Amino acid sequence: MTEVSPPLRILVSACVSRRREGGVAAVIYNIGEELKARGHSVTYLFLEDLCGGADLGRFHELIFAHRLCQHISRHRGDFSIVNLHAPAGFLYGLRRKFGHKNLPPCVMTLHGLEERRVHVMSREARKGRAWNFALKNRLWHRFYTFPRFRWSIRTADGAHACCRDTWNVLQLKYGLDAETTAYIPHGVASRFFISRTYDSKRPLKLLYAGTWLDQRGIFYLREALPRLISKLPGFTMTFAGCGCPPEQVREFFGPELSQAIEIVPVVPSQEMQELFSTHDIFLFPSLLEGLPCVLLEAMASGMPVVTTETCGMPDIIEDGFTGLLIPPADAPAIERAVLKLAGSQELRRNLGGAAQQSMKRYTWERSAALLESLFFRVIEKNSQTRT
Repeated sequence: MTEVSPPLRILVSACVSRRREGGVAAVIYNIGEELKARGHSVTYLFLEDLCGGADLGRFHELIFAHRLCQHISRHRGDFSIVNLHAPAGFLYGLRRKFGHKNLPPCVMTLHGLEERRVHVMSREARKGRAWNFALKNRLWHRFYTFPRFRWSIRTADGAHACCRDTWNVLQLKYGLDAETTAYIPHGVASRFFISRTYDSKRPLKLLYAGTWLDQRGIFYLREALPRLISKLPGFTMTFAGCGCPPEQVREFFGPELSQAIEIVPVVPSQEMQELFSTHDIFLFPSLLEGLPCVLLEAMASGMPVVTTETCGMPDIIEDGFTGLLIPPADAPAIERAVLKLAGSQELRRNLGGAAQQSMKRYTWERSAALLESLFFRVIEKNSQTRT
């Protein structure tokens, strides 16, 4: 007879807003709902839950980590396991590592590498293409941010990452056990799998969706778009979900591009598939990421995508088959990729169709099953070390 594992009581926490419109919170909710469907109970703790609406300044992550550690310690009997998104769990990990072994085991989630962030943004700062990575902020990152991430990793009982480079570094640099370290890519909801026509009669509509950040390659978009105007008459570039005033985006690109740019500051989660359906090419030249959910969603909608060959993007895109991969920080490469797609309706159809088909393998149900398996391995190993 097959032994049935008992349902887990899981706490999932990250120092982010509980809003579902993309990012870490969306990942947590989507996997959490699937874990509940598998019979487990899931409790969420977000920034508002432990810190309210107060403005806690630059140390809000430290305050959140302290309150999270206290909360779990007070309610230790309520949870079988805790899943803490780095760096929120570093104080809890330290407490558990040094003397409080009766606390629930911790699985750490790491969305991307801080080592890559420092490397990339230091390079961009030297080019004058980074807003907040001068010497003062680099020192802040080195002596405040880095240690919290490192201790989150080193004190965890298990870990998972959404892209392979992060997964490899967790084992090769930080020495985490292969048995309790997992690569778990994100999923994509079925509502994004829409029907699409690849019409070449009207001017092309390009789409960028994501927060307005220098690390998203926006300086290289600003360099590439003026050259595309003369070659693609009537094309438009939509910036959606930027989370900043439209005037800020327009000022960044200047009057030359004003007629070609459309801005949608906020897009409710349930309206994203409609946004994808009304655009032709998804353009996401990010310099560093984990694995952006918006990229998977655009591919599921049948959009041909152009993105950079870094972080989690090569994990899901085969260049020339399910999308186009370009070097990071390369404006001419952006221009060439867009022109290549603009000149071939057949290529757009082939890439978009293959992308949509490939995304059928990336379900939240599968992500939850992999995470569930990791939870059970960590719990078993933890019980063995305590006996």
